[in-house]
Order: sequence, then C-alpha cells, then structure tokens
Amino acid sequence: MQLKMEKLLNQLKILVIVGIIILIGQRIGYGISIIEALPGIIIVIAVAMFALIVKELTPGLKFPAFAWASLTALVLSMPFMPTAGWFLEYTNSVNFLGTTTPILAFAGISVGNRIKQFKELSWKVLIVAIMVFVGTYFGSAIIAQIVLKSQGII
Repeated sequence: MQLKMEKLLNQLKILVIVGIIILIGQRIGYGISIIEALPGIIIVIAVAMFALIVKELTPGLKFPAFAWASLTALVLSMPFMPTAGWFLEYTNSVNFLGTTTPILAFAGISVGNRIKQFKELSWKVLIVAIMVFVGTYFGSAIIAQIVLKSQGII
C-alpha cells in the first residue's frame, strides 16, 4: 500500500505542476487572472486525482483514468445535481485550449523518449498515423461545416 500511496502522491505533484503551468498559460494567452482561474484549476486537479484513485482501486476494470475523470465531471455538472452551479461557475474560468499546452508538451516528451521503439516499428504504422490524421481533420471539418451551416453562421 505504501508504494501505491507514493505513486498517488507523485501523481498529485505532477498534477499541481501542470496546474501551475496551465494557470500561467491562462494568464499569458487569454488574459485570465490567476486568482480567477485558481478555484477552477483546483477543481480540475481534484477531479483528476479522484479519477486516478478510482483507477488504482479498480485494477481489474479496464477503464482508463481519463474516462473516470470525464464521467465524474459529467455527473458533477449535470443540471439536476446540486454541485452543477459552483462546479460550472469555477471551471468555466479555465479556458480549455490553455489546458492543452502542457498536455501536448508532455505527449511530445513521451514520444521523444521512445524514439528507438518507434524506429523498430514497421513503416505501416506511418501510413496508419497519416490516415488517422487525415480522417480526423476531414471529420472535424465536416462536423464544423454542418454545425456552422445549421446555425446560419456560414
């Protein structure tokens, strides 16, 4: 149990560091006051930590921590929940795009650390990756076109 507590503590430290980076990004990129966004970041960190704990407590269940976090946030923000008002009030002060910067940076570092493993993969992985990128791009463009057209924006 000590090792798991140490692991969770390390995960909390990383979440706090990422939270600080997000707060700085919010201030620089979007002009959102750090004090204004701080409660929202604390809530996001708490939800993420809750998801990591649930994932740790249910090792046999193949449900990722990200899904637990999404499900928790969904439940907390449902209109009929007593938590919806304050949850949405505070988390709305956190700009979503500002949260992606550190996440993408860590993803890049993770890929960079495994470059030898990527070299050993077949060239077919490159084709699959390109098809995924192209499919995602066109899928997003089609959805955006439909939504913007239906709202009369374009």
